[in-house]
Amino acid sequence: MIKKQLLCCSAVLGLVLLSNLYSYNSAVSEEQAVLQQDTLSYSDFWLDDINQVRNSPYFASLNFADENLPLGDKQIEQKMMRYLKAYSRKQWSKLLHHKAQSDLPKVAAVLRRYGVPEDFKYIPLVESNLAHGTTSHRGASGYWQFMPSTARAFGLRVDNEVDERQHIEKSTVAAAKYLKSLYRVFNSWTLVAAAYNIGEGNLQRAISRQREDNYFKLKLNRETGSYVYKLISVKEIVEHPGLHRERSKALLADATSDAQEEDHKL
Repeated sequence: MIKKQLLCCSAVLGLVLLSNLYSYNSAVSEEQAVLQQDTLSYSDFWLDDINQVRNSPYFASLNFADENLPLGDKQIEQKMMRYLKAYSRKQWSKLLHHKAQSDLPKVAAVLRRYGVPEDFKYIPLVESNLAHGTTSHRGASGYWQFMPSTARAFGLRVDNEVDERQHIEKSTVAAAKYLKSLYRVFNSWTLVAAAYNIGEGNLQRAISRQREDNYFKLKLNRETGSYVYKLISVKEIVEHPGLHRERSKALLADATSDAQEEDHKL
């Protein structure tokens, strides 16, 4: 009788263990499916937690024209992560790389010739997506989105017959001259980028009013306040296209390895 009871208990216990094992494996499979889905969509889930990456060598390397992102300010770090996440999405990456392959080398060559950091080659991507003939409602046009007066001031012909803002190399020469002139005023490439977006006078007034000359700590309008973050994000996606995918694959591999190890223990 006792043997029968023991056998019965053993059978029940075995069923419970099998049930738990099946539930565990199902959970693991579901988790892996979610991770795989994220991987296919460039897996920005790792960007959701700032604490995962804020002290990493990668995050410390983020810069624009060799001016590093100030670390230690969580608000700045979270803002940077937000724009990195937005520009890491698959549809953005395809668009950026398609434009970059054909036109960015031409832009970079002109900037080098005039002593302007190559990171400024990403301005046309942010401003116009390197699209020919793009014109804003205010009249800014071309690859660099020059206003007619600024374009003429830096040597471009803009009239009823010719608009050299639409010529990538000529407009880049004008942009390089303009950027150099801004650097003589602000002595900071991040401030030069901000001035390019908001205008020299507006930025000077903001600096004087706030008594602050660090772009990342200035309180600017939404567009200008995000401008350098966008440039850094575009730069990262163009220069390191596989970075986020590699990170996601590493996370997936770790999760799979852990699951297999637990499964083996059972």
